[in-house]
Amino acid sequence: MVEPADEAPLLFWAEGPAVSLPQPEPERGGWSLAPGGGAAWGGPGELPRGPEAEADQIVAVFVVTFDPRSGNMVEWCLPQDIDLEGVEFKSMASGSHKVQSDFIYFRKGLCFGLACFENMPVESELERGARMKSVGILSPSYTLLYRYMHFLENQVRHQLEMPGHYSHLEAFYDDKKGVLPAGKGTSSSQPPVHWLPSIHRYMYPEMKITHPAGCMSQFIKFFGEQIFILWKFALLRKRILIFSPPPVGVVCYRVYCCCCLANVSLPGIGGTVPESKPFFYVNVADIEMLETEVSYVACTTEKIFEEKRDLYDVYVDNQNVKTHHEHLQPLLKINSADKEKYRRLNDQRQMLMYSQEVEEDCSSCEEDLFILFFMEQNNRIFQTLMEVSASQDKTLTADHARGMGLDPQGDRSFLMDLLEVYGIDVMLVIDNPCCT
Repeated sequence: MVEPADEAPLLFWAEGPAVSLPQPEPERGGWSLAPGGGAAWGGPGELPRGPEAEADQIVAVFVVTFDPRSGNMVEWCLPQDIDLEGVEFKSMASGSHKVQSDFIYFRKGLCFGLACFENMPVESELERGARMKSVGILSPSYTLLYRYMHFLENQVRHQLEMPGHYSHLEAFYDDKKGVLPAGKGTSSSQPPVHWLPSIHRYMYPEMKITHPAGCMSQFIKFFGEQIFILWKFALLRKRILIFSPPPVGVVCYRVYCCCCLANVSLPGIGGTVPESKPFFYVNVADIEMLETEVSYVACTTEKIFEEKRDLYDVYVDNQNVKTHHEHLQPLLKINSADKEKYRRLNDQRQMLMYSQEVEEDCSSCEEDLFILFFMEQNNRIFQTLMEVSASQDKTLTADHARGMGLDPQGDRSFLMDLLEVYGIDVMLVIDNPCCT
């Protein structure tokens, strides 16, 4: 199994109702690796501009503790009147007592959270030999959260060693606090979140990954050829649930990367389909919310979810991808076109590594390569489908399928589902051979 990149930040762009095309910006400093693998801004004393410079919008900071008698509980928070119901379970994943430390991304109503957890042995019969706490924050944007990972890691250690001392957290909240737009609290009864797909709307030039072993690279190495099974389910906007025992932090990145597989930069594509939503960590308290969702990607440490088949279309257990829907079963089989795409992806990666090592060309990185690979693949598919739908006979042939990088036979059911989900008016004339 691949080593988790437990400090890999999410990408530097933000979700919101509308985004204009990126404008050329004056020369400025750049992101670089800080000691320990974090990100540091290269300009002297200045913050980055553009999408990276989203204003600080921390709407809550909190401390969760595990009490041996009453279980998980919020022991302190600011502001004191904010609704944090359920956060005590989201920020301390089920099974966390088995690991020493972890970090967890999650969704709470219209907000996103990041919490850092730590488990410290103590010589206390009252605490049964272990003190467990999480320190977390909430923000309307998950792309802001990675900035505070190091602070939260330090603070959870501080809370374990000096329980009840909240002055640093108070100062942090006073400095970073933001206010949600009127009427948008953290309650799950609020109107739905408006999601910005990651590279839709021309945001690719603003994306960066600063960790040397980025989460997308590890995601693809972890799943191997099966990445193309997940890719198809992501493009079809299926409900994807990833199970893994703790630690859950690296699994939260798999959720995010899975959403990235469905990026399309062609204008006008996907406007009528549900967007791929990274819900990150979910637990049994989220069941009611998940029952209403038609498309999402999430992860959990709770095995009971596997039995609740009405909540998901695709269940991923470690590297085992499965579905209980009979009509989706054909998509679980890796076909010749999938193998060819995986070979091409690896070839491109090898060429990149060669250019970096021999020619000392560091203008591109693996993350750029992987994300562009899938975006270009998706663009090719939808460009072809739109051209065929605009033609006189609207006929999609086996040659079209091969031109899109698909297997005319092995991807027939995928293509049929894709046409239905995206409402594209073409006629599929690829024969479906009977078994003999």
